[in-house]
Formats: sequence, structure tokens, C-alpha cells
Amino acid sequence: MGSLGNLMFPLLLVLLAVPLFLSARKQKRAMAEQQQLQNSLQPGDKVMTTSGLYGTVADASHDTTIDIEISEGVVTRWLRAAIREKVVDTDEAVTETDADEAEEQVTTAQVAEPLDHNAKK
Repeated sequence: MGSLGNLMFPLLLVLLAVPLFLSARKQKRAMAEQQQLQNSLQPGDKVMTTSGLYGTVADASHDTTIDIEISEGVVTRWLRAAIREKVVDTDEAVTETDADEAEEQVTTAQVAEPLDHNAKK
């Protein structure tokens, strides 16, 4: 029983330390990627903030802040740390085949007869 007790402590230590070490590495890598994203922003980039606001980078010349145009002519200043991600523009033109497929998918809804609330039962 003594040798089993001697082996149990190092085994528990390894089983607890390895996941903590891997988790710390993953978190450190994610922070580095986020920092790289925030430092690479250029005017014209479409971004989303941590609060879910979408906009276009108007000025990225400041060290700690960034100006974002949230509507035409409306520019707001944000901390760089508030930028969560770059957004890929998905507003592409609809091709004719996509339009045809969309027309085929349209179904008609059936409308129920209106209820007569004054009818006696």
C-alpha cells in the first residue's frame, strides 16, 4: 500500500498540471492572435466590436484608440481592445441562378377563416 500511495501523488499532479498547462497555452495563443488583429487594422476594414456594433475603420493611426464609422458620416472613437473581429463582407450580388432557386422555394401560405366572436354556441 505504501508504494501505491507514493505513486498516487505524482500521478495526480500530472493529471491536474497537464490540462492547466495546455489551457494556459491556448489562452496565451488566443490573446496573441487578438493583439495581432487589433494592430493590423487599416482604414476601410469592416469590424465588429465586443458589444456587437458593426462598422468600418475610419482612422487607425492612434496607438490605443480607433475611429469607426457606424453610419455614413457618423464616426465614433473606440479602444482598440474593443475590436472583436474583422467582418467579411457578404453583400454579394445575387446571380440569376440564385434568384431562380429563391423563386422556386417560395410557397404560398394558407389563411384561416376569420373567427366570429359574436357567434352563439
